[in-house]
Amino acid sequence: MKTLYLECNMGAAGDMLMAALLELHDNPEAFLDRLNNLGIPKVKVTASPAVKHGITGTHVKVLINGQEEGSDMHEHSHSHTHKDHSHGSFSELTHFIGHLNVSDVVKKNALGIYQLIAEAESHAHGVPVTQIHFHEVGEMDAVTDIVGVCMLIEELAPDKILASPIHVGSGEVRCAHGILPVPAPATVFILKDVPIYGGDIRGELCTPTGAAIIKYFARSFDSIPVMKMSKIGYGMGKKDFERANCVRAFIGETDGGKDEVVELICNLDDMTPEAIAFTQQLLLDEGALDVYTMPIGMKKGRTGILFTCMCTHDLRDKMVKLIFKHTTTLGMRENVSRRYTLDRKFEEVNTQYGSVRVKTSAGYGVTKSKPEYDDISKIAKGCDVAFMEVLKEIQPLMQG
Repeated sequence: MKTLYLECNMGAAGDMLMAALLELHDNPEAFLDRLNNLGIPKVKVTASPAVKHGITGTHVKVLINGQEEGSDMHEHSHSHTHKDHSHGSFSELTHFIGHLNVSDVVKKNALGIYQLIAEAESHAHGVPVTQIHFHEVGEMDAVTDIVGVCMLIEELAPDKILASPIHVGSGEVRCAHGILPVPAPATVFILKDVPIYGGDIRGELCTPTGAAIIKYFARSFDSIPVMKMSKIGYGMGKKDFERANCVRAFIGETDGGKDEVVELICNLDDMTPEAIAFTQQLLLDEGALDVYTMPIGMKKGRTGILFTCMCTHDLRDKMVKLIFKHTTTLGMRENVSRRYTLDRKFEEVNTQYGSVRVKTSAGYGVTKSKPEYDDISKIAKGCDVAFMEVLKEIQPLMQG
């Protein structure tokens, strides 16, 4: 499975991520031409070699009217609020990105990243997202970084994206609002549920833009997986530290996955099937990996249900609360299990009845494909054809 791994040992910023991904691209010059021809006002993006502690990589500059207005460390733009001024508002920014000459996937991803930033700034300032105002220069700088990264990821086309825990730095940072602690409030909000760490390096190593990009794309945060690497990219920052200031991007093939899951288990003997089914669906909607039941015999000859919720470690507390709230149980057990998984991706196949999503799973020398039940069911009902007829048409398309 084609995997992109982002190593953030020196934090992350938009320009550093774009530079690292640019080094993975087969034709960086052609990509920069496309980016510079999108029509982002007054912006030109350049890339040049840079050396940090003997390591050669790429430094990307986003020039506004020929000048680099910010840097990846300490000097990033913060949004601010203007109740009577709409220039640079989140709605205008959304409109601008929505009309760029890029694919719908790039637009969706860029807007998703900006939504994370806007929500973080809204929380930090205590005002609605609609009142967030982005500085004009910082706006175009960040738009270019975000759109550029989204375009690169679309063209590199990894099946999954992973990242390391993020080094955020320490100390304080000066911005338009004064002196703030590191990591800045907006960055902290974005990185909720993401593993971060500080250290002895004084300075802001992770900007809100970098944090939002990583949070949006990364499926999980851990050490580099076992993978056969094909390329490594080094995205260099502007500042110099006692360690090489860069983001590294690895792309290559991984063979399935291995992780741990939490199983939360309880016995139920006084709930209706309908109430249990409601709880099952609720837990699945809230992020559980699986929820299932088994009939059991309990003490005093009572029949009951063994109720099991499988989830990731970070969702354990949430699932515990939901199970206590929506079931009659007075206690539950926890098992931690190691699981082995095939990597999965979805593709669409077109039939005479409409498109159907097909899930392909691969790893450990095995490849399996299966059409989505919901799509087949919808077509069968809508077109008044047999379920098996739709499945019969899809099967040769899957094999092709």
